Amino acid sequence: MGDDKSGREKQARDEDDRQRRRDVEAELERGDESEPELDAADLGEFEAELEQLEFPVTGADIVATVGDREIASPTARYTVEQLVPNTDRAVFDSPDRVRVRIQRPTVATAMKRIVEASETLPNEELDGSQYDAYEKTFLELKRISPDDDEAIAEIREWVVERIRDKETLPTSRGIRRQAAKVCRREGHQIRNSDWLGI
Repeated sequence: MGDDKSGREKQARDEDDRQRRRDVEAELERGDESEPELDAADLGEFEAELEQLEFPVTGADIVATVGDREIASPTARYTVEQLVPNTDRAVFDSPDRVRVRIQRPTVATAMKRIVEASETLPNEELDGSQYDAYEKTFLELKRISPDDDEAIAEIREWVVERIRDKETLPTSRGIRRQAAKVCRREGHQIRNSDWLGI
């Protein structure tokens, strides 16, 4: 890549994207999440079947192979099909990425709905840093209000409506702003230094 202004800007954007991914991965892999862990025995059986797949693999391939496998959390039971987007647009590069995605069922079901809704958009895809920002927003909503999934459902439906009505994906800043409005309306304080504090 040449050392010109556009090359430097692209390198800076790429570095920002990599940093966002590292931040989201660190957030996802932290052990202090508020949502209950999935049942280890169920997850163990699922992981054995997951290891049989040849990665990278699409969400549609995962659903076709192990979609009917049930996984239990302390509060509910889910099938893999309820947690993984049934689409060729969602690509998982390793079994670990699948495990991390389904560890928080409330967030996984919200992201599944949004990814599948975004398939109707002709010129846009929810991927990369935008996917990570959406997911991090849902994780932040879960952290702020661990016992209440209403905010996640409200933001999920807001995004799906925007996709349907405006035929575009909300920006990552837009979803964060909307999530902050919902949190403030519910009486939660959002500081400027918070992920939602834009």
